[in-house]
Amino acid sequence: MYKKQFEIRWSDVDANGHLANSAYTNFMSHARMAFFTEKGFTMPEIMKFNVGPVVFYEHMYYFKESFLGTPITVTIEVSGLSEDGMLFMFEHNFYNHKGEHLAYCEMQGAWIDLKARKLTALPGVLLELAHKFPKSESFKVLTKEDTRKHGVKPKAMKL
Repeated sequence: MYKKQFEIRWSDVDANGHLANSAYTNFMSHARMAFFTEKGFTMPEIMKFNVGPVVFYEHMYYFKESFLGTPITVTIEVSGLSEDGMLFMFEHNFYNHKGEHLAYCEMQGAWIDLKARKLTALPGVLLELAHKFPKSESFKVLTKEDTRKHGVKPKAMKL
């Protein structure tokens, strides 16, 4: 399990005085990039292969409020990876300084070729690194069907 600590700043709270839901997203994104860097997925390394991560969804579940100045810990575990590394899924958990569970998020995404703008498998070097990621107890090998598990599909707006 990867852990990243933060302190809730003024810009992280909403009008209710607690951690804003947009801040959860920002903390997860920052934690993921720190995680990738620690695991050898540095931005220069990723850019060498002309790939970038995209988010399909983030499903958040909130349990307890957190407030300005409070230290929080964001954890990351990989709960899914496709055989070719194109698809990935992370579990994020948020804890306060007392170890109380603040929130949980399941996040699913993929890698895209930044020139073709299409989903792509991870290059071999990065795939080897991805297979070494810490995995959750619920880890599974992802398939394209897993990206449609919620049944949500795009619909054109009626003009």
